[in-house]
Amino acid sequence: MAANGNPTVRRLRLGAELRRLRLAGGLTSRQVAEHLLISQPKISHLENGRRAIKPRDVRDLCGLYGVTDQQVVDSLMRMATETDRQGWWAACGEVPYSVYIGLETEARSIRSYEPLVIPGLLQTPAYARAVIEETIPQATAEQIATRLTVRLRRQHRAHHPARPLRLWVVLEESALRRVVGGPEIMREQLEHLNHLGGQPHITVQVLPHDVGAHPGVTGQFSILDFADAPAAGTVYLERFTSDIYLEKRSDVQHYSVMYENLQARALNPDTTRRFISRAGAQRLAAASLPGRP
Repeated sequence: MAANGNPTVRRLRLGAELRRLRLAGGLTSRQVAEHLLISQPKISHLENGRRAIKPRDVRDLCGLYGVTDQQVVDSLMRMATETDRQGWWAACGEVPYSVYIGLETEARSIRSYEPLVIPGLLQTPAYARAVIEETIPQATAEQIATRLTVRLRRQHRAHHPARPLRLWVVLEESALRRVVGGPEIMREQLEHLNHLGGQPHITVQVLPHDVGAHPGVTGQFSILDFADAPAAGTVYLERFTSDIYLEKRSDVQHYSVMYENLQARALNPDTTRRFISRAGAQRLAAASLPGRP
């Protein structure tokens, strides 16, 4: 497991996994508390990530829950040991979505649906700056610079030489048609998107407007999966002031079915690349018309 995680993130993930193991064992938090001679609120705080947990306590809980796979026990104990390690983004100052960055840093794969803009991991520097500047009207120059630095640093995870992030992206056609930062920046972004979509660990599909209504009309979402907890995942819903994280297995399954539906309706990767190339050519032609800036 990477050492550059966020303490809150690790506690959230460790707590979620301990809760899953408890429920799988058919135990209530009160029963666990009585068995270990601790308070029931302490169990709740541990499972909600609001309190650190010692490796010894993880070992005892795994024993109580009937976990016999020593690799699982060792993985959870390591996670408990590493909950106090800071992530690289902590040095950048206040980052509003630091919990998500921690999850993204540790994820094995991400399935993302984006209806409005190109996802941050696939953005060019110029496009990223324009998105930040134009979507956060009150941001200071310093805040814009910090967000841009963090966004570009996040992209390193998508191309890690030892463990590249497996990334699936379904993009609404609107994300290709919306001109962000000007025609030249948009043309460069579409070329970059096509280049990345040709990488073996990145799959890009476009959902054309003519597919009509579909499960993604409710908005953006991402599903993150982790190598050390393949049975558990996290759904991320980005909101302007308060993001939402869903970890219940039923919620993750619901969004996984939604994503499969979107993939089935979207253009396949080869057709997508041709679609993006045409969109880029149309953008270049429109920009060269007389009277256009």
